Amino acid sequence: MNSATGTAAPGNTWLAFTFLTVFSWGVYGILLHKGQVFMADPINGRYKAFLFVGIAYFLTAVLAPLFLLMSKGVAFSGYTGTGMTWSLIAGIAGAVGAFGCLLAFGANGKPPEVMAIVFGGAPVINALVGLYIDRDKINFGTVNPAFYVGIVLALVGGALVTRFKPAAVPVKKPTTASAPAKAGGTSGRVA
Repeated sequence: MNSATGTAAPGNTWLAFTFLTVFSWGVYGILLHKGQVFMADPINGRYKAFLFVGIAYFLTAVLAPLFLLMSKGVAFSGYTGTGMTWSLIAGIAGAVGAFGCLLAFGANGKPPEVMAIVFGGAPVINALVGLYIDRDKINFGTVNPAFYVGIVLALVGGALVTRFKPAAVPVKKPTTASAPAKAGGTSGRVA
């Protein structure tokens, strides 16, 4: 970013950050589910896991930006009521979404199904809300039909991943009776 003009740097830096988000959110559900399971508390494990999600948010979303803002000398100045309100609403929406994932896992949802629905449905909600917000600025007659096809494909993709995910197949462990006999003619049985 050019500090003099406040404009974004040219190039595809935004794309690298986007893929960082894709990866982070892509593993989010799996890691969250693991945290819940490893709490070893089928009743309260999801709440315990969510507590640590909150701690992680505090470290990442409070302390890190506070440090960056303090290093620029603007940590405690220049906030607007409207900006703070919308940012707080965004944070609540994100936290409610994370909590919804945990509740889904607690109701026997598994990460592949839950996250496929989330990541198939969330872009559709984003597109529809974005259209609604900008409805006065959009000529809907000129919207490329591929946009609507993309919405349908996102929904269908989430449904297909959920419906046809590979099923886990239990791995059979060899029993001592089926183990090969040891050299020397012993049957492998303990006397």
